[in-house]
Amino acid sequence: MRCAKLIWILGLLILTLTSTAQSLKTDSLKARITHAAEDTNKVNTLILLGKQYFSSQPEEAIKYSLQAKELAVKIRFQKGQANALKSIGIANYMQGKYFEALDFWNQATTVYESIGDKVGVANMLSNSGAVYFNQGEDAKALEFYLRSLKVSEEIGDKLRIATALINIGAVYFNKPATHGKALEYYLKALPISEALGDKAAIGTTTVNMGEIYFAKGKEDSALLYFNKSLKAYENTENIPYSLNNIGKVYAKRGDYVKAINYQKQAFEISKKLNAKLDMTQSLLGLAGTYKKSGDKKSALEAYQQALLLAKEIGSNYELKNTYEGLALSYADMSDYSNAFKYQVLYTTIKDTLYNIETDKKLSGLLFNFEINKKQGEIELLTKDKELQDLNLRRQKTIKNVTIGGLSMVMLFLVVVMFQKKKITAAKKRSEELLLNILPEETAEELKATGGAKAKSFEEVSVMFTDFKNFTQYSEKLSAEELVQEIHNCYCEFDKIVTKYGIEKIKTIGDSYMCVGGLPAKNDTHAVDVIKAGLEMQQFIENNKRSKIEQGQPYFELRLGIHTGPVVAGIVGIKKFAYDIWGDTVNTASRMESSGQTGKVNISGTTYEKIKDKFDCTYRGKIEAKNKGTIDMYFVENPTT
Repeated sequence: MRCAKLIWILGLLILTLTSTAQSLKTDSLKARITHAAEDTNKVNTLILLGKQYFSSQPEEAIKYSLQAKELAVKIRFQKGQANALKSIGIANYMQGKYFEALDFWNQATTVYESIGDKVGVANMLSNSGAVYFNQGEDAKALEFYLRSLKVSEEIGDKLRIATALINIGAVYFNKPATHGKALEYYLKALPISEALGDKAAIGTTTVNMGEIYFAKGKEDSALLYFNKSLKAYENTENIPYSLNNIGKVYAKRGDYVKAINYQKQAFEISKKLNAKLDMTQSLLGLAGTYKKSGDKKSALEAYQQALLLAKEIGSNYELKNTYEGLALSYADMSDYSNAFKYQVLYTTIKDTLYNIETDKKLSGLLFNFEINKKQGEIELLTKDKELQDLNLRRQKTIKNVTIGGLSMVMLFLVVVMFQKKKITAAKKRSEELLLNILPEETAEELKATGGAKAKSFEEVSVMFTDFKNFTQYSEKLSAEELVQEIHNCYCEFDKIVTKYGIEKIKTIGDSYMCVGGLPAKNDTHAVDVIKAGLEMQQFIENNKRSKIEQGQPYFELRLGIHTGPVVAGIVGIKKFAYDIWGDTVNTASRMESSGQTGKVNISGTTYEKIKDKFDCTYRGKIEAKNKGTIDMYFVENPTT
């Protein structure tokens, strides 16, 4: 959530330096440290110098902050040491090095704790929580925010109490089911923020509350709090966010003129401030309003402008919303080629932003042809049954009809034989198609009982693959070429898994999922899946060489494997599919995302099953999203 992120940034950049030092320019700071004595002032100046480079040259920021840290350690200036560690963490974060940022902030926390600086501790806990929050790890974010709240309450620091309450509310805001809990924390934060006169905190709290009420359909309450945030944000760079939200309320009410007026204000203010994220969000708001009002052309133009800005600032969340809007807009205009193109991009970026559990709920146009094919196969089964019923009715008719002559009897016999032959052919085809969707024993159970019970498997090996440069690839090819290339790769993958007796589960966007050891249990599943993985990587490598020779774009493949228990079965009553569930599936997904292109990355659990069969390289304990650290290995080749 964008407003919670604002609170984090304000907290993140707090450094305990004098206001005079903060006003010095980079050149002056450099001149000052050249002949400065090695004391606390030099440490503080080095930290401030590093701060000048946070956004432009993070490596320079790290260089000066490291110098500050080393000097602080040398002169035993612990507060300076902690502040330097904090700055190094910020510079790492600016480069997207989140684990490194957290590591330095943890070190800073330790130093702050050792000198009893609870303000510093509260800041670091809040910053760490915000990193987890922005990475979608709500449980860890909540843990750090609650710890920050506890420390802030111990020292009675109302500003940090309000900040922690707002950020905790933001975690609960992420899920509609916990919006009530979010409101509880926002309502605690609001009076504290108002007592402090902190307009940024007031604006953040009220705009977040407005969004919750808006999501609940309580437009009057939403408008009340959006207007409060508008007043708090007056003459600040945050005002477009409130204006855009107010526009959304009026759009929902059908007052499109007023909605567009507010959202245009939001865009113009953002433009004057050169606030490109706000410009993008304002354009998305405008596009949505135009679309609701039936102005397809204006909606499309606004989405196209938003796309350019979202790409420029590299905002994946705004790109996701833009791709979705463009796909729907082109579909409304019957431009299905462009609708398909943007749906592919939308599906791909959702795969990047959300974990595998979220992906299970999503579908995209890219592989609708597979889903539609499966639906067609199921419809064939229905037609098969209809033909059988027709045959039975005709046979009954034959029995009840008085034989009027040999010619009539022969006519009925010809009809029956023809229908029987047609039924047999259709039945054979439908049997083949059903087995193409489901494992044989599951298909038999489905035919016999009309359903299939989920089954537990104590040990299987699950593989995930993912094309690393899928988005760039999709931008260089037409939709038809993209689908054909993926089809070629997946056809080869299907052949490989069939060769090793592995069950293909599904494809999710550009990810391929399969499992060894079910539905027929065996002891070789880990070895089988790894052999298949090595062959897939070899195929992709050969394909890459060929594409490079032809000057064409190419895919690279990440591949991960984990061994453990799962539950397997079919879900739904329409467009049903055989699937597997359990922590093993999630861990296998993390093996893929934590791997490297061209490599087969396996967990320590899988390694114990195959260590005598393959040469492996131990990677150490690797951090995996939502899983902590996991022992990981690269499989090199079979042992001789």
